[in-house]
Amino acid sequence: MMAALAPWIAPQDPYASDLFRRLQPPAWMDGGEWAYPLGCDSLGRDILSRIIYGARTSVIVCITAALLSLAISVTLGVLSGYFGGRLDALVQRFVDTWQSFPDLIVLIAGVAVLGPGIVQIIALLGILYGVAGSRIVRGAVLSAREQLYVQAGHSFGAGNGHIILRHILPTIAAPLIVLYTTRLGGVILVESSLSFLGLGVPPPAPAWGRMLSDARPYMFENVWMVAAPGLAITLIVFCVNIFGDSLRDLLDPRGIVRN
Repeated sequence: MMAALAPWIAPQDPYASDLFRRLQPPAWMDGGEWAYPLGCDSLGRDILSRIIYGARTSVIVCITAALLSLAISVTLGVLSGYFGGRLDALVQRFVDTWQSFPDLIVLIAGVAVLGPGIVQIIALLGILYGVAGSRIVRGAVLSAREQLYVQAGHSFGAGNGHIILRHILPTIAAPLIVLYTTRLGGVILVESSLSFLGLGVPPPAPAWGRMLSDARPYMFENVWMVAAPGLAITLIVFCVNIFGDSLRDLLDPRGIVRN
């Protein structure tokens, strides 16, 4: 809601600089103003407004990258688990090779090749998490394809595409939803880490990780500059993880995603 209503609830323009308000403290401290409740950064920009607009960056990257990763996981997992044989072996060796590379190194190398930007970050995160999540989808497909209704579909002459779309995917829908929600918190953390390293969304777009990076030189004298974006990241990741765990307990009682 904060991301969607940012233009209406942000007290100031998140891009506007006022050097006369540089490093202005929060409103409850001496020298603060209630027009700038959380104070201003080193360029005199309103911290609260940048946190509110920064939520848009995190939400967009989080939702779209997780959706892309889910699509990749489903594609690889269904191909590997349903058809089996050499195709399964080939896909699994690809997954093993991909997972042997450290995630952060892959992301940094990808940004170095593609350049920083929200589209590039979404694509890299989607591929990174999508390949890793294909193992979970494969396990669910291996279980679903042995069900009697799938074998009955084969006996009636149903094609592979029909069985996958009408029987396999609906059966594993609950684990897929859980997989998607449990990916959200990790995507937010990785996007914030890339922004902190200067490899995320280019400035001057507000991003929580970049706000933390910009506040490092002033973190001991002006603690609020670090505390505000850090608390925002902590709260959203905590809430998303709690939501994902609750949804997993509700929709995945057998622990397919956990295992």
